[in-house]
Parts: sequence; structure tokens; C-alpha cells
Amino acid sequence: MDEHIKSKLDLLFGRRSIRVFAPGDVSDETVDTLLRAAMAAPSAVAKDPWRFVVLRQRASLVRIAEELPNGKMLASAAVGIFVCGDLEAAHDRLLSYLLQDCSAAVQNLLLATHALGLGACWLGIHPRENRIQFIRDFLGLPESVIPVAGVAIGRPGEQKEARTRFNPAHVHFEKW
Repeated sequence: MDEHIKSKLDLLFGRRSIRVFAPGDVSDETVDTLLRAAMAAPSAVAKDPWRFVVLRQRASLVRIAEELPNGKMLASAAVGIFVCGDLEAAHDRLLSYLLQDCSAAVQNLLLATHALGLGACWLGIHPRENRIQFIRDFLGLPESVIPVAGVAIGRPGEQKEARTRFNPAHVHFEKW
């Protein structure tokens, strides 16, 4: 890959899931910036069905970490942002559009976190019904609001090499 092009894509290649956090806070201003970046994502028919719940209380982060099998890092994260979607706001009230829109917001959130020198890890909630129900109850979500994912955010306590998982066998041109 051309070095000039690669330098422009370093943000993408360098973003990795960080599961070890160092002590340190994430400011309210930074959280606001991250949420603005998340909401800059594309959305079907500009419906913006995403809704966010920001958690900072250690007891809440620890409790959720206990319930999410792959979410143990939440217990040491500075903040947890839970990305939810309001089915009433989604394009044609379709779950598929809601999931696509919220996933785009999560990706923007992850990239913005990395760009600001922080670490983050995406924690899937949907489609696991037991996780959906736990998060819905714990966060007090309205019935039309579906928790899609959580994002653990904090000061990175580990460094990972930039990479891509590009596989040419997964690419087809014109037809399968």
C-alpha cells in the first residue's frame, strides 16, 4: 500500500479492542465529543434512532461486567456508553435499520475514542435475549428502546499493533 494512503488510514488500522484500562478519568467534555462523533454516523432516512446511556458509577460498571460474559473490562473502564435504538424512531420501525444505524454510531464512537488517544472495546448485547433484558431492566429503558451494544472506554492499559484482517478470499467482483 502506498505510504501516503496508509498514513491517511492509520486511524482505521490502529483502532483495536482495548480490554485493559489504566487508571484515569475521561472528562465530561471528552464524553460529549465522543457522543457527537457517534451521532455523526449515517442513518437510514436520517431517522437517528440511536439513544445513549452513559455510565460512570463504578458499582454500575462492575454489576454490568458481572452479567456480560465478555465484558469484564467494564469493571475497570472510566466510562461505559450503552448504545440503544428506539424502534419507534427507526426507519419504517424496522429492527434491521435500527441495528445498522446503531452499529454505524458504535463504529464512529470507537474511531473517535481511538483518535483521542483513549481505548475502547465494543460489547455486543443484541441479539442475546438474556443480555437485552438485563440491560433493559438495569438501565430502566422504555419498552421501545433496544440495547444494541455497550462500549467500555478509558485510558489504555495495553498497546496493540495496527493491523487489518483483510482476506482476498472474502472478496468477489461482479458476481459471487
